Amino acid sequence: MQLKRIGDVDIPGIVSQRTFTPSPAAWEDQVFYFLMVDRFSDGKETGYRDNNGVVVSGNGTPLFSLEHAGNISREMWVASAQGWKGGTIKGLTGKLGYLQRMGITALWVSPIFQQVAFAETYHGYGIQNFLSIDPHFGTEQDLVELVNTAHSMGMYVVLDIIINHTGNVFSYNPDRYHTTSRDGFSYNDPRWDGKRYDVAGFNDASGNPTIPFCSGATQNVKEAVFPLDLQDPATFTCKGRIESWDYDPEFREGDFCDLKDVHHGSGSADDYKPSSALKVLTEVYKYWIALADIDGFRIDTVKHMDVGATRYFASAIHEFAQTLGKERFFLIGEITGGRTRAVDTLEETGLDSALGIDEIPDKLEYLAKGYRNPSDYFDLFRNSMLLGKESHTWFRDKVVTVFDDHDQVRKGKWKGRFCAREEGWKVILNVLALNALTLGIPCVYYGSEQSFNGHATEECDGNDVFLREAMFGGGYGALESSGYHFFNERSNVYVEFAKILKIRKAELALRRGRQYLREISGDGINFGLPKMFGTEIRSVVPWSRILDRQELVIAINTDYHRALTVWVTIDDDLHHTGSTFSCLYSTCGEQAGSQAVVAALNGKAIQITVPAAGCVIYKAE
Repeated sequence: MQLKRIGDVDIPGIVSQRTFTPSPAAWEDQVFYFLMVDRFSDGKETGYRDNNGVVVSGNGTPLFSLEHAGNISREMWVASAQGWKGGTIKGLTGKLGYLQRMGITALWVSPIFQQVAFAETYHGYGIQNFLSIDPHFGTEQDLVELVNTAHSMGMYVVLDIIINHTGNVFSYNPDRYHTTSRDGFSYNDPRWDGKRYDVAGFNDASGNPTIPFCSGATQNVKEAVFPLDLQDPATFTCKGRIESWDYDPEFREGDFCDLKDVHHGSGSADDYKPSSALKVLTEVYKYWIALADIDGFRIDTVKHMDVGATRYFASAIHEFAQTLGKERFFLIGEITGGRTRAVDTLEETGLDSALGIDEIPDKLEYLAKGYRNPSDYFDLFRNSMLLGKESHTWFRDKVVTVFDDHDQVRKGKWKGRFCAREEGWKVILNVLALNALTLGIPCVYYGSEQSFNGHATEECDGNDVFLREAMFGGGYGALESSGYHFFNERSNVYVEFAKILKIRKAELALRRGRQYLREISGDGINFGLPKMFGTEIRSVVPWSRILDRQELVIAINTDYHRALTVWVTIDDDLHHTGSTFSCLYSTCGEQAGSQAVVAALNGKAIQITVPAAGCVIYKAE
C-alpha cells in the first residue's frame, strides 16, 4: 500500500513483527564513514572484493590506477559534476565488505527520501515525500536489506534526516524587493524580513505552482508534499529565504535558499508547544526506525531549529527507541555557529553528540599539514570553563570529528578536499590517524582513504559539488577521471589505515582513554610542547591516551622530508625507569616491534623516531 497519511503507518504492527538490534555500549568505540548514496556505488563495478572477500569479475567499471588520473579534461569533468550520477542503496550494500575490512563500524548515510521531481537534488536534502525512498536510490526493501546486512557484519547505520525544512514544494507570489538579475530578468525576490509572503501554490511534478496551497491539495505522491498531513499551509513559516545567516530569528524562520522552512511550534524550551507538522515528522522518523532497525540519526541544520523543537524531537525519538531495546539510539546534531553554541545546544536539547564542524576540521587538517599549533586542536577537548564545571570534562563521546565533509562551510568560496592543496596526499594517513586516535568519535568522509582531491576553481568557486566525486567512477570519478572505480583495498592509505583501526579496536585506551598533548625534547634536557615557528610547524607531535594504568603514545611527524627523533614525556607515576614501550605500528614497517626504554627525564620520557610525514603508536609493556 502506498503510504499517504501518517495515519496509514501501523508502527505497532511493524514493531510486533521483528526484533531489533541493541545500541552499542559506547558510541566512542565506533568509527563512522559518511557517504553520499548517489556518489558512492552503482553496483556495476568489477575487480573489487565483495562482502565475502571474493574478487568480482565480468563486464563493468574497472578499477582505477594512477595512469587514469586526468583522463578527461578539467572542463569535461566540471561539466559532469551536477545532477544524479546513479549511486544506489544496493550498491552501498555490496560494498560493506570494503568498509568492514578497513575497520569502519558505523555508516552515516546521506538522506535517501523522495526528492522533488523537477530538481536534481541528488544530495538528498530536498525532500518532497518523507514516507518514501527516492527511486533513484532504490526501495524501502533495499534499505531494510542494507541495515540487516550491516548488522550481520557488526556495523551500525545512522541516517541523515531533515526536520528543519522540506524541498522546494511550493512557490511564492512575492510582492516586494524588486530585483533585476544579471541577464536582465526582472522579479520580486522573496527574502526574509519577518513577514509572511503570499504563496502562488504547491509545485507540481514539473515545478510549476499549479496546485492550490491548502490542506488536502493533491493525492499525487509526486507533487506538493507528503505525508498529506503536511499539506496544511500552517506547516510552513512562508517568510522567504535567509539572507543573514547569523541573525536571529531570521536563521530560524527563513528558507534555506529554495528549501521551505517548517514551522515547528512556539514557546520556550521548557514550555514548548510543538506544531502538528513537528508531531507528524516525529512519527515519520519513528516509522523508519521501526521499519529498518535504524541505529541513529544525524539531524541536519539544528542551528536553524527552535531549541524546544529539537528537545521535543530528541525526547520522543529516544523514548520510542528505548521501547525497542535501543537504549542509546544516537542523535547527532549538525550545529553550526561555533563550539559554545554546540555545547549549549547539547545541554539544552538532549542530543547525544554534535558534529564537529567549524573549529575541529580546520585544526585537524592544518595541524596534520603543519600549519596549526597542536595545542589549538588538543585544547578543543578540554572544556571546564565552557561547561562551568570545576574539573575538566573530556569530550569523549559528545562530538563526531571530521576533517573533510560534503559542503565545507568553513572554507567559504574555495572548497577543496584535504588532498587538494599543500601536498595533502603526503600526509593524508596522518590526518586519518589524528582523527581516529584522538578524543571524539571519528568519522571518515568517503574517498579520503583513496586520497580524493576534489576542489573548486576560480571560475567555479564556492561550489561544494567538487567535494562529491563518484566513488564508482562514471563520468565524474575522482582525480578528474572518468570510467574507473576506486574500491581499491591495495592502496597504501587504505592498507595502512586498516592497520591503525585494527589497533584502535584492540586497545580500549585508544577509544576511551584520557588524552594529553606531550612535551618533546631533542636533547633530553630542554622540554616543551611542540609549536609553530613563524607560520609552520615541522615537528613530532605526540600525545598519550591513558585508561586506568594503561598508557599508549601516538605521534605524527609534520616534517614531510625528514624522520625526526625526540624524547617524549610520559606519565611519571605509571612507569619506572628502565621499563619499556613497544612499537605497535609505524608507517616504516621495520620499526614495528621495536622498544623504547623509559628514562628519568622531565619526570619520565621515552625516545622515539617518527618517519617523515609518518605516524607511530607505542604501548607501555
